[in-house]
Amino acid sequence: MVSFVGTVRETNHGKRVVRLEYEAYPEMALRIFDHIAAEARARWSARIAIHHRVGSLEPARSPLPSPPPRRTAATRSRPAATRIEALKKDAPIWKRELYPDGSSWVGLGS
Repeated sequence: MVSFVGTVRETNHGKRVVRLEYEAYPEMALRIFDHIAAEARARWSARIAIHHRVGSLEPARSPLPSPPPRRTAATRSRPAATRIEALKKDAPIWKRELYPDGSSWVGLGS
């Protein structure tokens, strides 16, 4: 079993992240999720569940270090990692990073 759970990092590209705001086109996102899951079933006989939050999320405040980037996880589980990359590339989910001095939107393919 492979599980990937994203965590809001406290910094990104050298900037302190105050919070993330996710927006999505839900109907299309669910169709993309279904397509990604069907590809995984066909290619690897894998069972897969995909869930993505929307709304505002603050960085994780934990004594543990942040999890490795998904590219690091990719070396550990190619099938799961390719599905995560497909989700990041194809699903209509947009992320706005908020910093102490401003913000930036990160869209499809982030």
